[in-house]
Amino acid sequence: MAIKGFTTTILHSDRSKDIEHGSLHKPIHTSVAFEYKESRKIAEVFQGKASGYTYARQVNPTVTALEEKITAMEGGVATACFSTGMAAITAFLFAMLRSGDHFVASSFLFGNTNSLFNSLKNFGIDVTFVDITDFSQVQAAIRPNTKALFAETIANPCTQIGDLAAIGDFCEAHGIVYLVDNTITSPYVFQPKSVKASMVINSLTKCVGGHGDALGGAITETGLFDWSTFDNLIDTYKTGNPATWGLTQIKKKGLRDTGATLSPQAAHLLALGAETIALRMERSSANAMALASFFEAHPKVNKVYYPGLASHPQHDLAKKHFKTFGFLMSIELQEGVDCFDFLDALELVVVSSNLGDNRTLAIPVAHTIFYEMGPARRAEMGIADGTVRLSIGIEDCDDLLADFSHALAG
Repeated sequence: MAIKGFTTTILHSDRSKDIEHGSLHKPIHTSVAFEYKESRKIAEVFQGKASGYTYARQVNPTVTALEEKITAMEGGVATACFSTGMAAITAFLFAMLRSGDHFVASSFLFGNTNSLFNSLKNFGIDVTFVDITDFSQVQAAIRPNTKALFAETIANPCTQIGDLAAIGDFCEAHGIVYLVDNTITSPYVFQPKSVKASMVINSLTKCVGGHGDALGGAITETGLFDWSTFDNLIDTYKTGNPATWGLTQIKKKGLRDTGATLSPQAAHLLALGAETIALRMERSSANAMALASFFEAHPKVNKVYYPGLASHPQHDLAKKHFKTFGFLMSIELQEGVDCFDFLDALELVVVSSNLGDNRTLAIPVAHTIFYEMGPARRAEMGIADGTVRLSIGIEDCDDLLADFSHALAG
């Protein structure tokens, strides 16, 4: 049979292996421990000589089923799931970097990720933040001890986009691990492997789950990085397929040792949500495009940040890389328009902090999720006090347009 499409693969992923009673979904396995009738077999599993389950802090059949879905979605070779997207990022840093290493990251990072990276300095790891939209800054930041570079596909909240392909070529040439956070685009809209990403991060809470009912994160190994050249790998984990050596160390040191375990209940909900990701991304992207055009023409909106608009500075890059322009946008209200009054006037749109939900969400970013950064840092990121971030959902577009029109009129 020919290779199946994106959604077909996800829908029938669990059925590719035998499931008891002919179930169409992998059941929720809540057991913490797993029995072995032969004692030698459990030793082989612990030593990595045979596949199997050891302890639920590290592995679980329900989580494995989700990992296989994510791997297929990203076109990778293996995936490790975690309790949250932040836990996934932390696992990489903890497992793969050492004191004296250098790390490069986008200066437009999500607030919590930015905070985490700044904390690395407390452990002797130097971090350089660069304007990811200026490739010359990326090149200039690299040092002999640079171990990794972290980029987001589309920045939150002001939607800046770097030349992801040029950065991938550069990292490949210099032997640098290239981590790409695919959360804002999703595996349906973009596969970072296409720009030579070494590893892909996803906050499964967002687009993959989509229903706002489960936290989760993932790291997917693309198989493109030559781990034999990476100094920080522990010899114990250089077994099996060399393409997965890095992920093996992350699972052992970043998942097992820190306990950032994804629960089987959450894994089940995320796997169910993943089945409709293509449908949801197409609908939310279409809604976002219509709303972006509406806001761009509205006299009470000063700026619209959305890659689908021709006025966006990286519109051509977005067209080159992404299947759609995504669900995320921000608007900067005109001076004199109070962002809190605007938000309070909304009746359908939910004022809340999350992304990639089926429902449309709005939040005043300068006063909430980016408040701790301070006004100077927010100004560098293009975040004004009147900036409102919108995560566009799958509602009927006319209803969204009516709600925003009403709120702006007030």
